[in-house]
Amino acid sequence: MTPRTVRLTCLLTLGCLLVCASRALGQQPLVRAQAIFYGDNTEFANAFRDGETLFGVHARLFLVVPLGDRVELRAGIWGHQRFGDRASFELVRPVIALAVRSASGRFIFGTLETGQRTEGVGPDRTTPHGLLPPLQIETLTFTRGHEAGVQWLVNSRRYRHDAWINWQRLNTPAHREKFDVGLVAQLPVKGVVSVAGQLHLVHHGGQLFASGPVSDSLAYGPGLMFSGKVGAIDRMTLELHGLLSRHSPDRERPSLTRDGEAVFVRLAAEKAPWRGHAMVWRACDFIKEEGDPNYLSLRITGQRFKRVRDYAEAGVTRMFHPAPGVELEASARLHRIEHAFEYSYRLLAIVDLAFPVR
Repeated sequence: MTPRTVRLTCLLTLGCLLVCASRALGQQPLVRAQAIFYGDNTEFANAFRDGETLFGVHARLFLVVPLGDRVELRAGIWGHQRFGDRASFELVRPVIALAVRSASGRFIFGTLETGQRTEGVGPDRTTPHGLLPPLQIETLTFTRGHEAGVQWLVNSRRYRHDAWINWQRLNTPAHREKFDVGLVAQLPVKGVVSVAGQLHLVHHGGQLFASGPVSDSLAYGPGLMFSGKVGAIDRMTLELHGLLSRHSPDRERPSLTRDGEAVFVRLAAEKAPWRGHAMVWRACDFIKEEGDPNYLSLRITGQRFKRVRDYAEAGVTRMFHPAPGVELEASARLHRIEHAFEYSYRLLAIVDLAFPVR
């Protein structure tokens, strides 16, 4: 048998054992099926970002085995297929996680929960953990749908946050280790007003093997949000964020470190099933690994853009709910990158189903 077949057989065997154990404990296991189908096309041809077409699906199928009232074990498989690729699956990974629940949140050790938008629909909100696009590009939701590490999610009336460590790569003789740490938080203050905060760090390091420079790319900042019903509009949202960045490509060469600052403004109006949005960005020396290059002060060639960076976009989204557990989103956007105008469009389907094991 091939190594992939052996791994799949081991996972299925583990799943059967977990179901038997759950039955012995008197608990009801579930089968969860989650998938994201994506078709994303960016017609970019500027000094910061090339155009790209992403077309595919990533999905995971796993058992949810309750080990008690607040503890569950998840075990299954995740796969990513890029349409047009010669391989059946570009990447296959196990889904293994321990989740400990509380009244308002959950702590996850293992495979993380990504791609869940807590602030609503729209292509500009499709980053893996809800970070702003300058901090983490949206398309990572498609190209990196599997993450593993530690995650703490809280969702209550008083407070909401997603905090995580995603371990991306081990330290080997060929390369440094790599991981990212993030926090997306929101605290309602009064009525329609909320205080927000975001932080994201991408780190390359490790002490076992000195295979390349030790680097850090950090961005963080506070925000203010106003959200509520306005006239015939179901929901109007205004966001104001002030962001700071520090990009250090090599700790042993501090002269390469760049500090940046930026202002991000987003206005959105929703009236089911439609949403329209507009965003404005103004920055100086803002460089962030994993950020959307359209926002950053770094050209495709690697040269710094030494003037003030301007970016703006406007878009419209139409939502469909063809069946329970299925969301379909179609969107189009117009982008202004400095003095260039580009466009993009996206078709996105999200499936999330659960079935009891009888």
